[in-house]
Amino acid sequence: MPGTETIDEDLRPLSERVAAPPTYVPRHPVVAEWRPITEADTDAVLAVLRASDAADHPNFLTTREELEDELAFSFLDLERDTLIAVGHDGAVLAVGSVLEPPRQVSLVREFMNGTVHPAHRGKGIGRELIAWQRARGEQKLAALDSALPGWLVGYADRRAPDRERLLTAAGFAAVRWFHTMERDLALPIPDVTPTEDVRIVPYTSELADAVHAARDEAFRDHWGSQPLSDEQWESLIGGTFAADVSFVALAADEVAGVVLCDVNEDDWSAQGFSGPYISTVAVTRAHRGRRIAPALLGAVLAESRRRGWEKAVLDVDAASPTGADSLYTGMGFVTTFGETALVREY
Repeated sequence: MPGTETIDEDLRPLSERVAAPPTYVPRHPVVAEWRPITEADTDAVLAVLRASDAADHPNFLTTREELEDELAFSFLDLERDTLIAVGHDGAVLAVGSVLEPPRQVSLVREFMNGTVHPAHRGKGIGRELIAWQRARGEQKLAALDSALPGWLVGYADRRAPDRERLLTAAGFAAVRWFHTMERDLALPIPDVTPTEDVRIVPYTSELADAVHAARDEAFRDHWGSQPLSDEQWESLIGGTFAADVSFVALAADEVAGVVLCDVNEDDWSAQGFSGPYISTVAVTRAHRGRRIAPALLGAVLAESRRRGWEKAVLDVDAASPTGADSLYTGMGFVTTFGETALVREY
């Protein structure tokens, strides 16, 4: 797969490369109504997502804040980019959306998010949902004059193989694999000193803009990554974000690296232990190779153990260009679960 900085200058605009299909009208005998999601559906949508989480990946659950943020994004047209399937008894059977984040520097991505309630799987509802998402995603790509690669993207937890089979049947290819890794906080924590003169300090709101910029710069060569919009950034540092277990590496006054964490106690019972989820580990390219990332991780691990927590969790691209998989293994993390990214390229 190309990196996010690889741009084919010979590409014609997406509007010339992608034929906009007609709007797909899903049909299924157990579904009384297919319609857009509204804000009034938040509780019902969350209930379906939580039921699917419990079946597919019980170690992490969708939060209300995450769902509310997504439904409120200015770049999500609820009327055209969301879908809900309602049964004849009024129960919500499935939900889906097609999300196109802004700030498309080297790639346009259409994320196909959604699920079928576990009690209603295996009936063909998922095929209808994905057929609608694929058609809507292609319509959105076809409306763009951007001469960038276009992707429809879906993710499948490897504990839920039916999701991957549905996407594969819809013409998606598995192209990237991600590992969930855990770190037992009872084990010794390495004392890592960066080889550059940096200060490891707690995250504060005053650093937010600089950390946002550093995160975007650091992820420029990561697979599929694009800069976060201000709305996406506010979502990342909202909800269950835990500033008091997040750290920043400062080289003089410049942000050289950052580690951001979430703490969601609702996850602890199902995952079987307490501790943070490390959502972001980023070192800007000018400061890589100087042991800043392990120093930042060490700060999180030490603070988490001080609080009496049991494990730390993160996700990593198995083929990260920065060698992150080896970094985490060297810091005592072990792989537990996995997720597959599936893509249709245009």
